[in-house]
Amino acid sequence: MTNQELFSYVDHTALKAFTTWAEIEKLCKEAVEYGMASVCIPSGYIKRAHEAFPELNLCTVIGFPLGNCSTGAKVAEAKQALADGANEIDMVINIGMVKNGEFDACTDEIRALRDATQGHILKVIIETCYLTEEEKICMCKAVTEAGADFIKTSTGFGTGGATLADVNLMREHIGKNVKIKASGGIRTKEEMEAYIAAGCSRIGTSGAIAMLKK
Repeated sequence: MTNQELFSYVDHTALKAFTTWAEIEKLCKEAVEYGMASVCIPSGYIKRAHEAFPELNLCTVIGFPLGNCSTGAKVAEAKQALADGANEIDMVINIGMVKNGEFDACTDEIRALRDATQGHILKVIIETCYLTEEEKICMCKAVTEAGADFIKTSTGFGTGGATLADVNLMREHIGKNVKIKASGGIRTKEEMEAYIAAGCSRIGTSGAIAMLKK
């Protein structure tokens, strides 16, 4: 694949707690220059980024990175982000619910976010590093039943990131209308190409330019 093609899959990401506006501004300029799919930034920066870069596809994260806040808080955060100019929402599941075996509750929470984000892309981060294979399969079912657009491997803040094995498992168990986003630990052009070949429609990374401009 050409670099231009690869950039079109990238959610250009900056989500660290100490990320500054100067870093967000640089990220946005790069995303425009290289034709990236979106920038993925903290919700507190969405309004400012939308005002500065109205042409840019803005993604933000909800319940990030732990996912263990209330459903109501996630819904409120998502609604505010959309009002501020976000186009895409990446929500973190309640991992404790998964570990409790409360898969119907997980589905209900995702559906609540789906209802709050109608007309916008909703991605669901299941944080694969903390889940068993059975739990991953159950979350593929939950994401599909709730009507989300994407299932996403990782926050990038857990104990592990994306793996091809997890992407292959997801592809086998998600519904036909659900896409896959891989994030966390993707560090080379060859790895990007491998994830796309495995079926990923988005790649979440902060390092795309360094990978592709060597």
